[in-house]
Amino acid sequence: MASMCLQLLAFVLAFCGVSGVLAATLLPNWMVTMDTGSNVIMAIVQLQGLWMDCTCYSTGMFSCTLKFSVLMLPTHVQAARATMILACVLAVSGICTSTAGMQCIRLGGDRESKSHASLAGGLCLMSAGISGLIPTVWYTKEIVANFLDLTVPESNKHEPGGAVYIGFIAALLLLISGTIFCLKRDPEAWLPPPKQQHTPTAKPEGSSAYNLKDYV
Repeated sequence: MASMCLQLLAFVLAFCGVSGVLAATLLPNWMVTMDTGSNVIMAIVQLQGLWMDCTCYSTGMFSCTLKFSVLMLPTHVQAARATMILACVLAVSGICTSTAGMQCIRLGGDRESKSHASLAGGLCLMSAGISGLIPTVWYTKEIVANFLDLTVPESNKHEPGGAVYIGFIAALLLLISGTIFCLKRDPEAWLPPPKQQHTPTAKPEGSSAYNLKDYV
């Protein structure tokens, strides 16, 4: 019963992690820059994401520009695109596989098959969590290094946006859920079946297949 409850908790964490990774991949606020200028009314917020750059004006206008050229992007942006896409694919595959391995669901076959599915799904979720941690940590490192660089003007300095925090938290949730699915599988399904001992039927010593007294 406790193992089943932990698997349900892991499924909820995995679902939140998958949603967070997908949202972080699509959101445009990986880097944020706010330029107030001489007047707060003319404040401009610039958002830079993996797929588009957006500008939000204090008047309510909002414009975005897609990043079509991949080769013109910085290295950390290209790596973030690849790893976040890989994290999304692994996360979706992991939650589908681990669902079939849950003990409270009849889908998945016998106990041994469900245990293998739970392990495979947990490994996929853990791999997705690691793939999601790499771009968020790398992105944050580049932003902090750029912000602390004295040679960079103030107008070119950025701060981490909400998508970085969402991706980092989602990656941790995927790691936790994957670990639970790997540890809380059915342990009895991995044990070899017990050997059946065949006990021969002993015949009474005084009895025989044929009673010879009947023929005397």
